Formats: sequence, structure tokens, C-alpha cells
Amino acid sequence: MSAIERAEVLVTSPGRNFVTLKVETSDGVTGLGDATLNGRELAVASYLSNHVVPLLIGRDPHKIEDTWQYLYRGAYWRRGPVTMAAIAAVDMALWDIKGKVAGLPVFQLLGGESRIGALAYGHASGADIPSLCNSIRRHLDEGYKAVRIQTGVPGLGQIYGVATEQAEGQRYDYEPAKRAALPLEEAWDTRRYLVHVPEVFAAVRDEFGPELPLLHDAHHRLTPNEAAILGRSLERFDLFWLEDCTVAENQDALRRVRSQTLTPLAIGEVFNSVFDFKTLISEQLIDYVRAAVTHAGGITAMKKLMDFAALYQIKSGFHGPTDISPVGQAAALHLDIAIHNFGIQEYMKHSAETLSVFHTSYTFRDGLLHPGTSPGLGVDYDERTGDKYPYTAAYLPVNRLQRDGTIHDW
Repeated sequence: MSAIERAEVLVTSPGRNFVTLKVETSDGVTGLGDATLNGRELAVASYLSNHVVPLLIGRDPHKIEDTWQYLYRGAYWRRGPVTMAAIAAVDMALWDIKGKVAGLPVFQLLGGESRIGALAYGHASGADIPSLCNSIRRHLDEGYKAVRIQTGVPGLGQIYGVATEQAEGQRYDYEPAKRAALPLEEAWDTRRYLVHVPEVFAAVRDEFGPELPLLHDAHHRLTPNEAAILGRSLERFDLFWLEDCTVAENQDALRRVRSQTLTPLAIGEVFNSVFDFKTLISEQLIDYVRAAVTHAGGITAMKKLMDFAALYQIKSGFHGPTDISPVGQAAALHLDIAIHNFGIQEYMKHSAETLSVFHTSYTFRDGLLHPGTSPGLGVDYDERTGDKYPYTAAYLPVNRLQRDGTIHDW
């Protein structure tokens, strides 16, 4: 009978930090799981190494559901990003193993393909409207059929989610977690932002027409009433969604936003479990689930969450920038292809350095992503190359109000 014989936590930093769990069975089959938590990577690595790995040795690798419940219910301290990222990594690794043993890609084990590919959106941004439009053109040239648009705000400096200016043709690889001993501090002014954003969308629609799906992320910066104002002001531009319009933990606030605007809403990349979504889904206060497979308990938990959302005609929009490793991205893609209520998939292309460590089989063609047909998740980890990129401390920025320096949501 096969058993888990070994488990190892791999930390690498090919341009940014990633935490990967490698699980090996007594039959010599290995599985990979993503445990990356941007800006808190070593917390998850320690949780895995010191508290989870010892519990895995000797367990049946094919008992995925039982192992998930063992790690979740067996710990007195439940939920939270560190715990759920660790559980997610184990879960992904076990699905990877099961797929390899079966000789099938994971999506086949989840019920097979529901579509030929997953519609992806990219991140277009610029310090001003002309540079944003240039970024949109580059994304369209790369094959994207939907784009998230973010710009700088006049009177403010660098803003989270907006790439610094790059030379024409240079790849977009914005890394908001700066490699430094302390987080970068950015200035914010909500009034300037609320005045500027409708002007941005007006210019983009004028340039690119009404057909291009456009998305926007407010990064939790607004009060419920400000979010309602923004949602209403953007209605005429027909957004695919407005993301994280207010602080996600205040779920009751979404009733206010929902009652005031018809702009579709996406929430949840900072959530870690189905319980965080319970009110938002059951009261139909959102249109898209933004959770990450890496941060919300893995494939097992996300499949259940999306089955719950399907009862209310709510679709997926899984978190997927480059703070999710290629292993986590692959796991999301297997779900994207299998579930019925797929909406859209966030996708930023990883750097060449990252892809020298993580060898992937997923593809991006004509705006659609597909996980590929390799058994398991379809990602291999090159440990020798990964060891060349040691961990380097990096932090997401901190937001302060421009007028008086008060710490603000970002």
C-alpha cells in the first residue's frame, strides 16, 4: 500500500519569493503544492516544516478529503492565510500525485472539460492615460481578450497596482512586493481617485470601443458609500467587474454597494474559506468569487466553494497574478476547465527566471488558458535551478492618506 514517505518545503526567489511543498510517496511518485503567501512566505514555510510535514509521513496519499479534514479540523486554530495556504499546498500535491498515478490530468478527475479554454484577463496599467492605452495595445497584441485597467492618479506618486514606466516592448512584470527591509509607503487620496477613474474609462472606451471586457480593482480603499458612488459612476462604461470596492471583511457593507449600483462586483482574494463568502454568496451580494486556490484551502475546498456559488449563479474569477506560483496557477486552471460556473481567470505571465525553476505544461492561446493534458497538475520543479535563487525579504506597500499620514486600506 502506498504511503507518504517524504515531504519537503522548497523556497526559491527567481525575481520573487515562492514556497513549494514537494510530497513523495513510497512508490516514488511526487506531487507539488503552492504555499506562497506574498510578503509572509517564511511563516507558511515554517508552519509546513514544523507542524504539517510531520503529520503527513505514513499517511495514504490518495485520501485527499480525509487529509484535508485532518489538517483543518485537527488543529484548534482554524482558518487564516497561513494555515489555509499550508493546507492548500498539501491538497494540491495530493491531487498532483493522484493524477500521476491515474495517468490523467487533474481536470479529468474533477469531471472532465466543461470548456475548451479559460478566458484570461491581463493587467494593463500606466502612470497616465496615454501610457495605459499603450499597455492595453501590448496586451491585445499578446492575445488577451480582456484587460484590467489601472492608472496613476494626478497629484499622487506611485500607486499599488500600477506598473512603473517601461521601455516599448519590454514585458510587464510588476512586482509590488519590494525587496527591502521595510515596506514602501505610498500616499493616497480618495477624492482625487473618484474624480479620475471615470475619466480613464471614458478615454479607454473612446479608444478601444464598447466590446473589449474591462475590469478595475479598487484594492479595498473605499468606504461602502464611496464604493457605491464609484460603481454608479462607472455603470455607463459596462465593466466586466469592479473588484474589491470596499474592505472585504465588512460583508454587510456590500448590501449598501449592491443596492446602489448595477456594476458587477468581485470580492475575495484576501479570503481563506467558504465561511468568508457565506453571506456574500447566499445574499447574492457579489457576482464573482476572487479567492485563490493557493490561499483558500486548495482544489478540494475551492471546488466546494464554487459548487455553493453555483446555486446563486455566481461565477469564478480566481486570483492569479505572479504572486501565485506556476503550481498554484496550474491548480486554478484545472478547476477553471472543470467547473460549470467559470467566469474569468486572472493571468500574468511569469518571468523567464521563474519558468526556469517551474516547468509548466499550461498554454495561453487566443485569449484562452488551458492546463494541458500532462498527468497531475502538469508542473515540474527544477530544484538545482531553484537553489540558485535564495529567499530575499520583500514586502507589499503600506498606504497613508496624503493629507495627514493616517494608515489607510490599500
